[in-house]
Amino acid sequence: MKDSFQIHDAFLNACRKEKQQVTVFLVNGVKLQGVVSAFDSFAVLLRRSAQTQLVYKHSIATIVPAGSIDIFGKNIEDSAMSYEGDLQIA
Repeated sequence: MKDSFQIHDAFLNACRKEKQQVTVFLVNGVKLQGVVSAFDSFAVLLRRSAQTQLVYKHSIATIVPAGSIDIFGKNIEDSAMSYEGDLQIA
């Protein structure tokens, strides 16, 4: 059985693994900054200094990393990959 590929999971996991500083813009315009420490299907844990915030994914509009992110073994900014439809991984 194949699992459905989720690009947002790969992106968040790369941010988490690289401990990349991110800026999260919420749908109401609020700007949050920190490091992704964990995530699941519904929420992201964002850590800044000694504080941790639980941010529900449905409230997130955009996530902007401070630097480039290594996703799929290559830098996402250098990749010319195009995704159409549901991607599948074995």
